[in-house]
Amino acid sequence: MTTKLANTANIASSEAQALVADIRKALGNMKSLAVEYERDGKSDKVQKLEEMVMEMVASYEDCTALTEAIKVVPQVYQPSDQPTDFQTLIEAEVNKIKEASSASGKNHPLIRQFRESVWNVHHAGQPMPGEEQEDIVMTSTQMSILNVTCPLTGKPVIELVDPVRGVDCRHIYEKGPVMHYIRSQKPPQCPIAGCPRVLQIGKVVCDPLLRIEIDELRSSGPAVPNAANIEDFTDILDEDDE
Repeated sequence: MTTKLANTANIASSEAQALVADIRKALGNMKSLAVEYERDGKSDKVQKLEEMVMEMVASYEDCTALTEAIKVVPQVYQPSDQPTDFQTLIEAEVNKIKEASSASGKNHPLIRQFRESVWNVHHAGQPMPGEEQEDIVMTSTQMSILNVTCPLTGKPVIELVDPVRGVDCRHIYEKGPVMHYIRSQKPPQCPIAGCPRVLQIGKVVCDPLLRIEIDELRSSGPAVPNAANIEDFTDILDEDDE
């Protein structure tokens, strides 16, 4: 039963994570579109996009919490003679995850990234109103990418051709070298200094969010991202104007 439950949880979690990735991609597109509007002086459309982003971030957090809760269910499940109410079990874990999360509301890193991108159109290098330099440093460290270079090749993660991430330790590597490392090292401990995790071939993968997060890291450089291939949100904004 435990093995079957774990397999089911993995499938359901993967499906939920794919939805999380889609929302994250849409948020990135909306951020790029807002930058274009800010360049064109369309502050009213930027404001409407920010409102949409806040709503979407709330959905993103709900889906993320659900994804994590589903993963936890096989660990907290207790066999019983009575039927298990898995919906209640999942809801309880979702609430625990949300309560433990420090990212919420207007302080959410994704909302801050949106505002920072818009701010940088005309004020690059300057702290946003109400922020000190220390705030910027702290916020930038809240990214999901734990290492900016592959420990095996020395290449920046934004230059990796086939990036993968450890399921357990969340560190990022180039796929070919890390697979060779896992097969040749006994035991194949994560090559990041101080990381105690042992890598396994089945647990080093390109999860749905990895390439999106690498793209976000790439676009967070000095150059303002070009809004090419952006999903069309203009119809929604134009409808609001009517």
